[in-house]
Amino acid sequence: MRFNLNYWSTHLLFKTLFSPWRGYYWSYGRGFSITRYAQVAFSNFSSRFIGAVLRLFLILTGLLTEVFVVFAGIVAVLGWISLPWILIYGLYFGLKILV
Repeated sequence: MRFNLNYWSTHLLFKTLFSPWRGYYWSYGRGFSITRYAQVAFSNFSSRFIGAVLRLFLILTGLLTEVFVVFAGIVAVLGWISLPWILIYGLYFGLKILV
């Protein structure tokens, strides 16, 4: 289970949830221009929004995989515990067919 959380890096994705996607960040530059300011603000916001959406998707995928791993582990343990009973039942049923 620890491997799965490290594989999907859910802890790191939570820490950097609203960081720009792939570090894409535009600078405002020198001087003040309202159009330049609006363009850069929108670009930085869209980069952060895309980063948040993709990180949320990866976090949900990692958590769903974690749930699947837990259920698969429970099924494997229950199957391992029930194996002797299946063996005894199989021997009994096989001997019953022979006789």
